Amino acid sequence: MAMQPGTPPTVSPFLRTAAAYAWRLLAVGLLVYSLFAVLGRFHEIGVAVFLGLVITALLRPVADLVARLLPRPPAVALTLIGSIVLFLGVLALVGEAVAGERTTLVREFRAGVGRIEDWLERPPFRLDPGTLSSLQDKIGDYLSSHRTDLLSTAVSGAGHVVAVFATLALGLFSSVFFIHSGDRHWSWFQQQLPRSVRGRVGIGGRAAWRTFTGYTHGIVLVAGTNAVLVGLALWALGVPLAVPLALLEFFAAFVPLVGSPIALAIAAVVALASKGPLVAGLVIALIVVIGQIEGHLLHPLVMSWAVRLHPLVVAISVVAGSIAAGVVGAVVAVPLVSVVWAVHTALRDARV
Repeated sequence: MAMQPGTPPTVSPFLRTAAAYAWRLLAVGLLVYSLFAVLGRFHEIGVAVFLGLVITALLRPVADLVARLLPRPPAVALTLIGSIVLFLGVLALVGEAVAGERTTLVREFRAGVGRIEDWLERPPFRLDPGTLSSLQDKIGDYLSSHRTDLLSTAVSGAGHVVAVFATLALGLFSSVFFIHSGDRHWSWFQQQLPRSVRGRVGIGGRAAWRTFTGYTHGIVLVAGTNAVLVGLALWALGVPLAVPLALLEFFAAFVPLVGSPIALAIAAVVALASKGPLVAGLVIALIVVIGQIEGHLLHPLVMSWAVRLHPLVVAISVVAGSIAAGVVGAVVAVPLVSVVWAVHTALRDARV
C-alpha cells in the first residue's frame, strides 16, 4: 500500500530501541570524558580525595566498632595505624619472598629463556637462531648506548615519586577527618545551601555514599578472592613469585574487565620462562576459569550491592577514563559512573 503524501515515515521498534540506547551510551561516554578532562587539571587533588573516600569506606565501619570501646579520636587513630601496619607487613612479606627466591629465579629464568629460544626454533615457528641472537645483541647495544638517557629518565621520574607520596599523604590526611566526623562535615555543607535544594542534595548524597561504599566493599572482595585463587593456583603449580603475582592480581582487579587478564598474562609469561609451556598453558586455563568466576559470580554480586550497570557501559567508562586520565582514570571511572547514575535514580524516584 502506497504511503499517502505528507504521512511521516514509520520507524521500526528495533531502530527506535537501538537509537535510544545509542544516545544514552554516547551521553555516558561524553559525561565520563568531560569529568575526567576537568579533573585532569587538578588530578593530584582529585586522586587524593578519591583515595581518602576509599579509605573511609573501608575503615569507617571498623572505626565505629572500635569507638564502642574507646573515645572517637583514639578509635580512629588505632584503626588507621593498625591498617598501615598491616599494609606494610604485606609489602614486607612480598619483599621477603622475592629476596628469598632471587637466586633460584635467576637460574630458572636463564634456563627458561633458553627453552623459549629452542621452542621458537622448532616448528611451527622455525625462527633462525641468528635472529634471536641478533635481537639480544641489539637490546644490549641499545641499553649501552642509551644508558645516559635511561638514567636521566629515572632521575626525572623521582619527581613523580614525590608527587605520588604527596598524594598518598593528602589522601590519608583527608581520611582522618572523613572517618572522624565526615557526617558533621556533610551536615555543615548542606546548611550552606539554599533551603529549597537541601532536601534533594541530602537524597543525592545518601544515594551516592551508599553506592560508593557498596562498590568499594564489593570490588575489594572481588580483588581479594581473585588474589587468593591466583596465589593458591600458582603455588600449587610451582610457579615462582606466587605471592607478588597474587598481590599484582589484587591491585589489577580494581580495573574492571581488563586489569585481571593483564595481571594473569604476566603470570603466564613468568610460568613460561620458569616452568615451560605446559605450566604456562595451565596458567592460561586459570585465566579463563577466574574470568568466568569473576564475570558470572563475583561482579554480579558487587553490582547488586551498588548499581547494576550494563557491561557495555562499564567498558565505555573504563576506556573513556583511561583515555582522559590513564590508569587512575580506568580505576575511578566505574565507581564515578555508578555514583552519578545512583544520584540520578534517587532524585528521579523522589519526584514520583
